[in-house]
Amino acid sequence: MKYLKFISLFVPFIHLTLAWEFALVDTYQGANFLSMFQFFSGADPTNGWVNYVSKDVAINEGLAVVSGETFSVRVDNTTYLSPNGPRRNSIRMSSTTQYDRHVSIFNVVHMPQGCGTWPAIWENGDHWPAGGEIDIIEGVNNQDTNVVTLHTAPGCYMPTSRAMTGSLLGLNCNAATNHNAGCGVSISGRNSYGSTFNSNGGGWYAMQRTSDSVTVWFWARGSTSVPWDVATGTPDAKFTNANCGDWAGDRDVYASSGCPGTCTEFVNNNPRAFTDAFFEFSWIKVYE
Repeated sequence: MKYLKFISLFVPFIHLTLAWEFALVDTYQGANFLSMFQFFSGADPTNGWVNYVSKDVAINEGLAVVSGETFSVRVDNTTYLSPNGPRRNSIRMSSTTQYDRHVSIFNVVHMPQGCGTWPAIWENGDHWPAGGEIDIIEGVNNQDTNVVTLHTAPGCYMPTSRAMTGSLLGLNCNAATNHNAGCGVSISGRNSYGSTFNSNGGGWYAMQRTSDSVTVWFWARGSTSVPWDVATGTPDAKFTNANCGDWAGDRDVYASSGCPGTCTEFVNNNPRAFTDAFFEFSWIKVYE
């Protein structure tokens, strides 16, 4: 079973027709994000320079905001931090419902961007990595292209030849090898991640999980190829808003993004740099 988490591998350029094959089972929109997701407030499993807060704290500090039918979660962007004090407040959420074979559609208006950020939307099963992990949206710092990745227990490999538009990044999905790089695909379309995604008004990501495949599609806002049932929402997820950590805070990865100093120094001393470090959702819909 998969959780919808605030974070297939295939990225084919085809129409996704859902109306005849799937039935809508859950809609996440506006205020029901707060009742249909649980807030994680433990230590960051990926060693980020972040302090995940409870739902009450998130609401009181304006880090989780409902505005009409939209929902936003963000990183604190007002507090200067001490190197030896608490880390920067942020959000990590998981759906309270699990799904098996299904389609998830994410109507995302804005995602976190900039130095020190590591946003993700993903789904995973119990007992990681045996239950698997599907990273639908993930990247770090000033990255401008989304990376879709599968992480599994040993024994899962992807073929080199697949009908898709993305670029191969790895074939061995084993989370215990290659520093947990997994078997990834870089989205080839424009505006799939970060500042370019945001300046274009966001877009739609769709993930389909069947008994033998995982497929991900992306359509930028304004795309003429987005299926009508995706755009209108008629046809499992975790959200995280991390800072630094094993990937974004890696010295070489951080420096290659053109970011100043070290990741933790930047997070501590530049709260205003996180003004754009937020997710905004029009809705998430799940079909089975």
